[in-house]
Amino acid sequence: MQIGYFGNHGGRFVPETIMNAINELESAYNTYKDDPSFQSELCALLDECANRPSKLYHAKRMSADLGVQVYLKREDLNHTGSHKINNVLGQILLAKKMGKTRIIAETGAGQHGVASATGAALLGLECEIFMGEEDAKRQALNVYRMRLLGAKVHLVSSGTATLKDAVSEALREWSGRMHDTHYLIGSAVGPHPFPTIVRDLQSVISLESRAQILESTGRLPDMVVACVGGGSNAIGSFHHFIGDSSVRLIGCEAAGRGVNTPENAATITTGRMGIFHGMKSYFCQDEQGQIAPVYSISAGLDYPGVGPEHAYLHDIKRAEFVPITDDEAVDAFEYLSKIEGIIPAIESAHAIAYVKKTAKTLPKDSLILVTLSGRGDKDCAAMARYKGEDIYE
Repeated sequence: MQIGYFGNHGGRFVPETIMNAINELESAYNTYKDDPSFQSELCALLDECANRPSKLYHAKRMSADLGVQVYLKREDLNHTGSHKINNVLGQILLAKKMGKTRIIAETGAGQHGVASATGAALLGLECEIFMGEEDAKRQALNVYRMRLLGAKVHLVSSGTATLKDAVSEALREWSGRMHDTHYLIGSAVGPHPFPTIVRDLQSVISLESRAQILESTGRLPDMVVACVGGGSNAIGSFHHFIGDSSVRLIGCEAAGRGVNTPENAATITTGRMGIFHGMKSYFCQDEQGQIAPVYSISAGLDYPGVGPEHAYLHDIKRAEFVPITDDEAVDAFEYLSKIEGIIPAIESAHAIAYVKKTAKTLPKDSLILVTLSGRGDKDCAAMARYKGEDIYE
């Protein structure tokens, strides 16, 4: 396999203006990733600041209701409320080793932005966040949290004013100020080495969950389920199970208003091969091959592409990718809240929805591990509006 590629996917398709920064990042990561001192510092940060290891929770009432055994990997209990802090702490520590004093980041649902602002405050770096105006409207609480933590938030109005446009603006900003700035990309996307760095830092999820479920149940799960936009929580959830052929890996994409409509973000279900944001992967495209506008109720999943390792896992049939509609996700959002007392992020609710609607087709002794990638405080107002209630009236 070529360096920086997963099968036919990946690579680095970037202008010369940022190639030096990419090469600098790759060299630094290769230097520090196996360095005992760096790993010791990162482990201490994850333990003291991120609240790791995150809990593995047996959802007993949900299990009894569905007739299968469901365990939740509780990334929602991490500091800042999602899996994003795992990647952020590693990349900011790396940026400091590289002598950078400023980070920039993109965000969709705002969780990566909040985590980036938190990490920057913790480790003493400047922080600027790029967020689509449409996403900012849906996630006003997270915009406030980022600013409260000291970050400067740039609202992006171009294109669909969502995550893809925030990524584009962050890349433009980086190209103009690389000497003191690190681009802290939040998902397993972009030019090499970003997909590998993010995968490695998020793989702590499956490193823990594999050991935890073996300790709790004495066996591996039959299925690992996670939501997929760009795919950081999913690739982290899958990584240490990829070699276990008995374990099905299920990625739940945002089908929005349906994959038979243009209003979806189900990349692997509806997309095709292309090049965008510095990588070759699957993307939602129009008839002319231009990146298509996408839609999801979830600001964290409305990205028109998917990380190259997910595309590869799809190609070799190691992982399955399934579409989940807005209606199914909202139903699951309410279901988990009422049956387990856990309000999930609407992104994570896509994974819960898949388990809920397929459980009856599975053997009764099935063991299912679901990554709960984040908590749903940020989504409550949007979910209320979706159901016709304005809680701020």
